[in-house]
Amino acid sequence: MEGTVQDVVIVGAGIAGLTTSLGLYRLGVPSLVLESSDTLRITGYALMTWTNAWRALDAVGIGDSLRQQHEQIYGIVTTSLITGRQTSDMSFKAEAKFANHEIRRVKRNLMLEALAKELPSGTIRYSSKVVSIEESGFLKLVHLADGTILKTKVLIGCDGVNSVVGKWLGFKKPAFTGRSAIRGCSESKSCHEFEPKFMQFFGNGVRYGALPCDDKAVYWFFTWTPTSQAEKEQEDNPSKMKQMVLRKLEKLPYQVKVYIENSEVDGFISAPIRYRRPWELLWGNISKGNVCVAGDALHPMTPDLGQGGCTALEDGVTLARCLAEALSGKAKGRNRRER
Repeated sequence: MEGTVQDVVIVGAGIAGLTTSLGLYRLGVPSLVLESSDTLRITGYALMTWTNAWRALDAVGIGDSLRQQHEQIYGIVTTSLITGRQTSDMSFKAEAKFANHEIRRVKRNLMLEALAKELPSGTIRYSSKVVSIEESGFLKLVHLADGTILKTKVLIGCDGVNSVVGKWLGFKKPAFTGRSAIRGCSESKSCHEFEPKFMQFFGNGVRYGALPCDDKAVYWFFTWTPTSQAEKEQEDNPSKMKQMVLRKLEKLPYQVKVYIENSEVDGFISAPIRYRRPWELLWGNISKGNVCVAGDALHPMTPDLGQGGCTALEDGVTLARCLAEALSGKAKGRNRRER
């Protein structure tokens, strides 16, 4: 493999990386995906998939299998943690211009497994940490931690917010919003009684949300701004973090709060919320020759938008189509015809 020139090397076997690889495979273009971990990275619990995400999932052929495993969400209800009153109730059943809305909370591990299952054996190379990138004429030399050097015609960085490829392109580290998040997914032995709606609670500087993934699993999240030194210091202590979350959500209805109480303490890990400033995308180098980035490596965003995973899927489908066309020579032929 080391002496072979790869058509496409993708760094990172996350949502963007696997979608790009599968999209290329569907169009007859092989790729090699480098993953630093020794298995698929299935952390992250679940992600919101809106209509644009389902179009991308359908494009690579795994939409229907994921639909069968996840409940559709039909609305969003917002409630004040201060007054306990409901402030809004919005339906997702309105018809869009080209299709009806489709929103589900999809377990991240099931999505990654579905993407990886469709790829040919050997497409994903695990325990392959990229440490540096070097130019060799038109080709790129990808140096791995084990000393391997791979040659590729196209290099795509789908390696998250701390992207090695993004750093090579000149991207700055994503900015810290000042807020942190804790996420969890609680499984019950029997079916829960939640309506298929997204429940949000606001007040006193925190935001909490919960919604069903299927008939037994409920995903929840908690975001807040650490204001005191004590709160900042306890972020590394899961037990204290759980106590803090329950304390700040003491007015939460019990049927919702119980899912936090039943969540394992080890899951209460605080993560800083980061994003890339829009002008860095407008004025920066999102690509350089035959190198580009996608997903969180390109546009990390806050969870408020509910589009992080959706845009990663769209990135993968769009990149695959453009690359397949370019590598097959169709783009060159089309340009000649247009002249």
